[in-house]
Amino acid sequence: MASNRTLMRERKSGAVRKAPVEPVLESAALYRLMTWLSPAYPVGAFSYSSGLEWAIEAGDILDDTTLRGWLSAVLSTGSGFCDAVLFAHAHQAGTAADDSAVVAVAELAAAFAPSRERLLETKAQGSAFLEITQAVWPNSALDRLRRSWDGPIVYPIAVGVAAAGHRIPLKEALRAYLQALTANWVSAAVRLIPLGQTDGQRVIAALEQSVAATAERALAVTLDDFGGAAFRADIASMRHETQYTRLFRS
Repeated sequence: MASNRTLMRERKSGAVRKAPVEPVLESAALYRLMTWLSPAYPVGAFSYSSGLEWAIEAGDILDDTTLRGWLSAVLSTGSGFCDAVLFAHAHQAGTAADDSAVVAVAELAAAFAPSRERLLETKAQGSAFLEITQAVWPNSALDRLRRSWDGPIVYPIAVGVAAAGHRIPLKEALRAYLQALTANWVSAAVRLIPLGQTDGQRVIAALEQSVAATAERALAVTLDDFGGAAFRADIASMRHETQYTRLFRS
């Protein structure tokens, strides 16, 4: 009862505390986000497997169960988690129009690629994303990024800064990015194992909570504290460089 009386007094005095308002993903922002992360957006994502091709040949991934386990590890402790942290910091720096912070995270992201193949993959997609997005969906955040940093711009940095420039809320943008990343991995595995389309979708559905948990953790991690521990996946991307027959570029 005491709490109710307090609330009534606050209402009469106009002092009712308001809960923080979360940013709203408006229809225009949603349209852009869906467009950028669609398989039809021409960044060449279909050309890359993030080392899955070697893992499948080596027998680490044999079916939907082993694929789900591999991708869950990559999402929670490997390149998926690292991408999420970099994306979040790039978005925050872009939102604040902090050019020095954008450069710092862009430089770290390029240096953090665990192998030549992974750097090729993320750099090529980042470059393609920037070129297309600046031509079709220009914004000042991307312009500042290009002016401030002349080194390689990897994929999560490019998408994170673009989302910030178009005022797409970070939480929604990050989850969408990770879902698209996961879907591309599964698409590669469907072609390589081979795996049926329905089983591939079951894997994506099973990883829903992993995507959500990775996005949530990434929002609280500083650039001094993040890192990866999916060593077998990193080795797979290195071994893929010299794999005898390859369908994918990484």
